[in-house]
Amino acid sequence: MEDAMTKGLSLRERKKLRTRQTLIDTSLELFGERGFGGVTLDELCDAVDVSKRTFFRYFASKEDVAMAPTQDLWLAFLEDLETREPQGGTVLGMLEESLLASVDRMAAVDGWAHRARLSRQLADQTPSMDAHGLHFCHRTTRTAQDILHRRLNLGTPDDLRPRLALDMLVSAFHHALDCWMSPARSASPNVPAGDALAGHVRNACAALPGSLTMTVRLRAD
Repeated sequence: MEDAMTKGLSLRERKKLRTRQTLIDTSLELFGERGFGGVTLDELCDAVDVSKRTFFRYFASKEDVAMAPTQDLWLAFLEDLETREPQGGTVLGMLEESLLASVDRMAAVDGWAHRARLSRQLADQTPSMDAHGLHFCHRTTRTAQDILHRRLNLGTPDDLRPRLALDMLVSAFHHALDCWMSPARSASPNVPAGDALAGHVRNACAALPGSLTMTVRLRAD
């Protein structure tokens, strides 16, 4: 991870990145051992040997640091969307390409998949993290929508289709994440965890068009 994430960065930037990563790793370890509510912010800062002021340079809250792995993926998605050139396909197709590229990018980061699993497990047990995640998701969706309207000719800002395409993409990702976390659907031990998540995301995205045209039929007894 360090080589991939620090390439081209100055020494100062690399140090800041290492401090941020230490905060994430330590928080996930402590929260996993003692529960999210069992660790105060002061205790977390003491464990990393940083001040609360330093902590707040990187994260807004305990929820923010605990959900950093998934949030980093969506921030990578926004970065990709800012520069991706449309290839003449659909808006949904372009969004899928950005998400898949971002998943592949994060999956290549050493240790990211493990952190993402720990974060997801913790969120399942922590209502405040779920609430934080919903807020982050809403903010990210709005930012992505703004990027689409700024970069592409999508008609009027009140056109519902770009937002609905984003909502479908987010839903597909959440389904993929659930599959990835499910022991019953876990991939072969020989498949790296990050690659397994990427596979679930691809499957979920591939199912989106069919979900819109799936017909209704009563089950025959």
